[in-house]
Amino acid sequence: MINAPDDFQPLMDDIFREKVRRARLIPPGEKMFSGLELFEEVEERMRAGVRHQFPAADAEEVERILRERFARIRQIEEHGLYRPLP
Repeated sequence: MINAPDDFQPLMDDIFREKVRRARLIPPGEKMFSGLELFEEVEERMRAGVRHQFPAADAEEVERILRERFARIRQIEEHGLYRPLP
């Protein structure tokens, strides 16, 4: 957590516990739907970033660049996870 003055720590702990309590009350299906919504929002923001970076790109080019970026993110996240068997 953030290094905060000791007098804020109890409040921060209470807020965290309340967030966890509320999250545990959400049904699994709703959590999954929320995750999909968040992904779609991030994907649209990434598209907007690509459009900003490449203003002359058409929709097809934007999608190609977006797929490349997602592939690169996955490559970075998976680095070292999978190794060939001896």
